[in-house]
Amino acid sequence: MPTGDGTALTDRLAAQWRAAGVSEVRFAADLDELADLAGTSVGPVVVSGADLVAHTAVLRHLLTSPVGPTVALVLTDPPTGGRTTVREERGQVVGAGPAHRLDGEATGVFGGAVRVGRDDLPALVAAARAAATGRLADVAAGHSDGGGAPMEPSGPAVDQVFAGLAAQGVLVFAQRVRLLVAHRVDEVSDLHAAQAAIAAVDEDRAELRLSVKERDDFFTTYFVSTWSPYVTKAAARLGLSPTGVTMLSVGFAVAAAALFATGGRVALVTGGVLLYLGFLLDCVDGQLARYTRNFSAWGGWLDTMADRAKEYLVYAGLGWGATAAGVRYGWALAIAAMTLQTVRHMTDAWYGVLHDEAARRPKTVGTGGGGIGDRLNAASTKVQADTGSVSYWLKRTVVFPIGERWALIALAAALFNQRIALLAVLTWGVLAFAYTGALRTLRARWMRVPVLDTLDALLHRDDGLLSARLLPVLRRPGPLVLAVFAALGAGVLLLAALLTGDDADGLRWAVPVVLLVLLVGAAGARAAHNGPLDWLVPAALRAAEYLFAIAVGVIGGAPAWLIFGYVFVLTLHHYDLVARLEKRQPAPPLHPATLGWEGRSVVLGLTAIAGIVGIGLATLGIYLLVLFAASVVLAWFVRPARVPTGAGRNATT
Repeated sequence: MPTGDGTALTDRLAAQWRAAGVSEVRFAADLDELADLAGTSVGPVVVSGADLVAHTAVLRHLLTSPVGPTVALVLTDPPTGGRTTVREERGQVVGAGPAHRLDGEATGVFGGAVRVGRDDLPALVAAARAAATGRLADVAAGHSDGGGAPMEPSGPAVDQVFAGLAAQGVLVFAQRVRLLVAHRVDEVSDLHAAQAAIAAVDEDRAELRLSVKERDDFFTTYFVSTWSPYVTKAAARLGLSPTGVTMLSVGFAVAAAALFATGGRVALVTGGVLLYLGFLLDCVDGQLARYTRNFSAWGGWLDTMADRAKEYLVYAGLGWGATAAGVRYGWALAIAAMTLQTVRHMTDAWYGVLHDEAARRPKTVGTGGGGIGDRLNAASTKVQADTGSVSYWLKRTVVFPIGERWALIALAAALFNQRIALLAVLTWGVLAFAYTGALRTLRARWMRVPVLDTLDALLHRDDGLLSARLLPVLRRPGPLVLAVFAALGAGVLLLAALLTGDDADGLRWAVPVVLLVLLVGAAGARAAHNGPLDWLVPAALRAAEYLFAIAVGVIGGAPAWLIFGYVFVLTLHHYDLVARLEKRQPAPPLHPATLGWEGRSVVLGLTAIAGIVGIGLATLGIYLLVLFAASVVLAWFVRPARVPTGAGRNATT
């Protein structure tokens, strides 16, 4: 079909793909040729139908999407012409096929374009070959769990290929179109209507609005995102990179922490203002990345790590300032806030992994017979769908997200003092942890989806040589019970040390006893982690290690700031593991040298028995910090430079 300027739609689409960043555009005459082209490609491939009419920005967004290697365009158009419908959960395509096959559960229609990651190219070739010979049902049957109706070939060729790709179990993420325009057309009248809709939209203005998250938390939505796009636009004009904005945000947070440590009303108010501006920049770096489509694995990792480091440096400033103001337990509050937030974040991250795994295996969800978990899941879905309602904002706010935490710290410090700010963070944090922990536990028991067994459990438990090879394997009562047992043992030791006060040194005899408890907890490392609640194991082990380290520091009379510093280094190590999990990155290069959580605990236990806890905390902390810095350099600067870049993106139309 000719477009408004007389150019054929296929030629215009090819030019748009080139403008979007594709390195080479090829026209496939049939599915066999598509399979041949995909089979010889050494980089990611975009497969696009010839009936797609869209803003070039839509194509660029699909091409640069950071959510995963394989991403499909999903529209809200009606599934005319036999086009493939899709069902999505948590941004993943969990079902694809004719509308009747999804039995009314379709959430959208395939948009006629899919970016296929390099590792998924064999599945693309298989789907194209099967579609070419009318054997899509065989491809689906070979990767089916036995449920659902057989797949019958129908619709446009690109739809058949996409359906075959999804049927093989390939993890496909959905790229929705918002504010911009994308349609698949059948008639010239459809083409003219789509072109008119495209012309009516200011593409740059829409992209700037799209840089803001569609759903964010209350404080961010109403007190940051209302004006952050203007800062994003200015940053883009100045040529700033998202990483540069991240570092500016770190600078603001460090300055705020220094002012909180200094104390005095002017310093506290100024610190609160700087903390707010630092959070604004923390939002702008992501918005700038989305606006300029400047994504990188390094930038995503750095943003995650910087968020946590900034927050904990602010805690350090508050603890220092409170102690200087005469609060005896100022550093203790800072240590407690950091420990609580880290354990909370571990549960948040692994609950997200649990949901993603449940979305990929929907037929295994709900086998527990419904009950309260089923009702909680339905209620949560209903509230999330009621965007902007009171219940929606309450649900998003009660969990104490980062925007609300930083706002609370800024206001409490500016209006009151450092002690009140830390107490406020701890109080809200404990309530949020209790709320989310209880509800997520009930929902997880209903879902009954194992998570850790699908990943490297030893890596994400942070086990060392003792757990991995030397300790006997305890398969009962299960890894979660053993991990909680270890955390409780460390917690009891810390409580006893705090209650004895200045006489805590007399508890040195208890250290080897609790260390034995920790080793019993570590003995579940090689057991199966397939229980419905085993996603909580990493968080329980973090609590066990942190509480034991704090207890040893108290018993050994180590300075509170040194205990904070050691736990801070541990959090960097553990957030590195979580960031790599979320960004689908491999293990840190020097991970075996970190000794594992149980190995580090043994070292600290020995220093407590020997009466050199301060030296042990300082030495082990510096050692781990040097390893962390070396791993960062190796992982992001040395090793990537040795990997061939390969070919760029290809597009097959």
